[in-house]
Amino acid sequence: MSTPQHPTPQPTAPPWQAGGGPSSAGYTSPIPVVRTHLGHAIASEWTKIRSVRSTLWTLGVFVVLVVGIGVAVAALVSNSAAEPDYGDESPLSFGFFGVLLGIMCVITLGVLTTASEYGTGMIRTTMTACPSRARVLAAKSIVFFAVAFTVTFVSVLLVGLADVAMLGGARQPTGAEWLKATVGVSLYVALLGLISLLVGSVIRHSAGAITLMIALVLAPLVIALFMFSRALEWLRDGLFEYSIPNQLGVFYSTSLSDTGPSGWDPLWIAIGVTAVAFAGAAALLQRRDV
Repeated sequence: MSTPQHPTPQPTAPPWQAGGGPSSAGYTSPIPVVRTHLGHAIASEWTKIRSVRSTLWTLGVFVVLVVGIGVAVAALVSNSAAEPDYGDESPLSFGFFGVLLGIMCVITLGVLTTASEYGTGMIRTTMTACPSRARVLAAKSIVFFAVAFTVTFVSVLLVGLADVAMLGGARQPTGAEWLKATVGVSLYVALLGLISLLVGSVIRHSAGAITLMIALVLAPLVIALFMFSRALEWLRDGLFEYSIPNQLGVFYSTSLSDTGPSGWDPLWIAIGVTAVAFAGAAALLQRRDV
């Protein structure tokens, strides 16, 4: 004869599970649940880029180079002779030298915006918070482009106003020249930094991506300088015309050659290259593991 078994008392459910219905019906989270969108990703990337110390340093050096060199060159030209002859030269063209050096800072910041997250492991947190990788890349691109364009525009505008005021004997720039030397240059520099951001996303290594981008900026012009063979004349001319320093000079009407890109052509070229780079970076980001 077996001993009768008494039912084992069940543990009392915690207060947040009580109340009947689904197990979570009795608990209401104080955090509102909303459907995320691109605006949330942009807000997140804006918080990151403005809180990182490298952003302040790279953009600070950029402003010093652009404004300092641009004003210093104009002051040197203005004081070089008692009655300097500027000819048909626009005073805005003296801002070219500062921007040419300053783009190194924008390239560095663009690469660090993406590649540094792979070095620190922050990319895992980013992708966990926002699983849509294309949305993350788009948000980074939008925030970086807006920051780079704004800082560049303010810097080149200050240089332009200072140079025109200092070089009183030079002719007054036209409205089209003002537009190219401010908006055109700012768009071109921001796109160049955006390409650096996308290259950083592809390579995932800060030093490697920065080295590659600086080589793309300087190597074509340096290589062309040492091409003395007549058989390679076509290649030398192409490297001169489409090198980034020459395309940047087009906005200041200081192109190194009479052929090649002119007007707003460098901007259309940069937009095309950026679109291809974005498509490639987005495709690789979808296929790779973080």
